[in-house]
Amino acid sequence: VCSAHFWGMDEWVDEQGNPVPTTHPLSFAKADMDLCFKRINKKFRMPDEHLHFPTGDLGAYSKTYDQIRCLVMQGGQGEVKHWAFNDPPRRKGKYKDNPPSPEEYRKLKTRVTDLHPMTIVQNARTSGGGQVALVPTKAATVGPFETWKAEKVSIWQAGMHDNPFGMRLTTYMISKKLPDPSVPMSLLADHPNVQFNFYRPAIGVVATEMH
Repeated sequence: VCSAHFWGMDEWVDEQGNPVPTTHPLSFAKADMDLCFKRINKKFRMPDEHLHFPTGDLGAYSKTYDQIRCLVMQGGQGEVKHWAFNDPPRRKGKYKDNPPSPEEYRKLKTRVTDLHPMTIVQNARTSGGGQVALVPTKAATVGPFETWKAEKVSIWQAGMHDNPFGMRLTTYMISKKLPDPSVPMSLLADHPNVQFNFYRPAIGVVATEMH
């Protein structure tokens, strides 16, 4: 993999608009390095200059998708049906009554964005032991603009970050070509090459289950 390139999809941003350092316990760049790249023998792994994270010049990060061939963008689905941090648009201002059109949403580039409250709670639950205050409320995220430059988009549905209904909802909307920015993942209905990968034991059922 020495000649390959890797893009991190997103990173947390503090209240001053700065990306969190890799010392932050929830840093995605830290997780990528600790769980993957630092485990590869330096002789075989890609050099650091081949690792691209949305932590500095976001315009330069976006341009790398034109400079380097992105064979596959691998992501997951959150409870608000996002990939990366492409959350549903905030319903205020001109979007108070209606969300932007799919065509408008797809123009969004890598950017710093406010996170949906459900996204914050989800990350506290899955990665922070429930510590909501630990999770930043903003993040830098790859956008649909760059996503459409990937030759393939692969989504891992492990049943941990979304629920049985949500996984089925986006599968249906994409297969039936029903893109809607209120369900961001459904916008992939217009991408030419999308693959969902399900972990069968975690698919679950859409049924009432009292506890």
